[in-house]
Parts: sequence; C-alpha cells; structure tokens
Amino acid sequence: MADITRRFGWRHLRGAPTAHVRHQRAGRLVHDGPGLSFWYRSLTAALSEVPVDDRELAMTFHARTSDFQDVAVQATVTYRISDPGVAAARLDFSVDPDTGVWRGAPLEQLATLLTETAQQHALDVLARTPLSAALVDGVAAVRDRVAAGLAAEPRLPATGIEVVAVRVVALRPEPEVERALRTPAREQIQQEADRATYERRAVAVERERAIAENELASQIELARREEQLVDQRGTNARREAEEHAAADAVRAEAEATRTVRLAKAEAQAAREVGEARARAQAAWLRVHAEVDVATLHALTGTRLAENLPRIDSVTVSPDVVTGLLSRLGGAAGGPSGEPA
Repeated sequence: MADITRRFGWRHLRGAPTAHVRHQRAGRLVHDGPGLSFWYRSLTAALSEVPVDDRELAMTFHARTSDFQDVAVQATVTYRISDPGVAAARLDFSVDPDTGVWRGAPLEQLATLLTETAQQHALDVLARTPLSAALVDGVAAVRDRVAAGLAAEPRLPATGIEVVAVRVVALRPEPEVERALRTPAREQIQQEADRATYERRAVAVERERAIAENELASQIELARREEQLVDQRGTNARREAEEHAAADAVRAEAEATRTVRLAKAEAQAAREVGEARARAQAAWLRVHAEVDVATLHALTGTRLAENLPRIDSVTVSPDVVTGLLSRLGGAAGGPSGEPA
C-alpha cells in the first residue's frame, strides 16, 4: 500500500519499489511506473497500484483417484504480475486517493484464478491414477501437470500473470485410509524388529552355549588334569613307600646283622666268661681241696664277715659261746671225735 500524505488540499504519494503505480487524470496517463513519488489532487486523480514482486500462493484442495479414494493435495504456486498495465486493465487495482487502500480485492481474484486452474489440472491427472501410484509418484506427476497446465493457460498471460514455480508439498489420503495403509508397513517393521530381536536372542543363546561348552571343556580338562595329578601323586606315594620299604628293609637287615653279630659276640663272650669262671671255679675248688678244714672254716668266717651287715656292738651270751665252742670242738676232733 502506498504512503499518502496531505498538504493544503494536495496529496503526496510515495510508492514502494515493488509496487507499480498508475496515475490518470482526465483519462490521460500522468504517472506510470514502480517506486514513484508525486503530488496530485484527490478529486481529479485516478490511482491504481499493482504489486510486481513474486508472491506465494498456498492452496489445499481435495481430489479423487481412479479407485475412488479421496486425497488432499497441498501445493504452492509462485507468480508475479509481469505486465502491470494489462493487469490493471483486467483487474481492479484502483486505490482510494485519500487513503491508498485498494477499493476491491484483486489479489483474491488472482488467487481464485490460479487455484481453480491448478486444481483442474491436478484433478485431471489424479482421476486416472490409483491411490497406490498417486502416493508413490503422484507428487511429481501432479507438479508437472499443474506447471504445464498453468503455462498453457491463455487467461494468465492475458491478465498479465506469469507463473514462476509450482511446488506440490504432499498428497495425503483420508486418515482411515492412511492408517490402513500404514498397517502393513508397521507390521513389516514390527516383523523386522521381532526378527532382529530373535536373531539377537539366538546370537546371545549361541554365545551362551559356546561359553557353557568352553566352561564344560575347561572343567573336563581340569578334571582330567586332576586325575593325572592324583595318579601322579599315587605313583609318587607308591614310589616313596617302596623306597621307604626298601630303606627299612636295608635298615632292618643291617640291624638284624648287627644284632646277630652282637648276639654272637655276647654269646662268645659269655662262653669265654663261663669257661673262665669254670676254670676259676675249678681252680678254686682245687685250691680248697688241698687246704685243711680249719683254714676253710677261717675263710668261711672271713667271707661271712665280709657279707654281714655292719655291727656296731655284739652281745655274746654264755649259751651262744658254749654252743659255738662245742661246735668248734666237734669240728676240730673230726668224725671220730679225736682232736686233729
């Protein structure tokens, strides 16, 4: 919208660089161009302002595919007014000389024209396409068809409109259909997830089995080594026992040999001692046989005195002395009663 100010009954218009302003007075074109600035009288001026910048027109409409399924089409058309004079002549772009506001709604008319034209071509291409193909390749097909249709539409150049670009944002079916279409994909995704889970579990089970087998193999090997160790220990114990037995046998044999020798030596010594004692006894007997009886009695008394305990005092009664003298006297007289 142009910027209009008042000064002493005059009006001053200052346009934007993207707005084409046409000023007519008494049917004559006084000012024509973008970004103008001029003075005018509101009672004699006829003004129109045509935007010449690129404009985006978003549109949403419904269509039906060949299998009678409703789809929603979201598209955007970029256009611009390439011939402002033609557009101002075909559409009402006139503005109020006092406020600069459009008297009508020219951009809405352009939007309706573009939307209906684009919708016509989109409906035409979707009516011959099934829903599955439309959801897969429909965006490109609809975009190309709408762009070609708008370029070939004769009313647009006649109105001074140039289509810059066409974009189809999305083709979406009804919510129920969309949910139904998503179900197989979701089930497939779930199946893939379940398969991945099962495979992961299978791998985990296989690894656990391998670990269990390794542990079992380790235990078997350990048991085998323990068995070998027990056998080796038994062999060592038997060998040690045999060595101890052999050593004990050698020791016992040596002890027996020593004992036999010692016994022989003791027997020989005892025999020699006995013989010596026998010879001494025989010699003693021979000596005593040659000695008289009185001497023997004296030796007997001496030997008896040597073997008697210590006597501090002796009391001899007359009876004892008489008996002793009688015995001594009888012994001295001999067997015949005669003195020796």
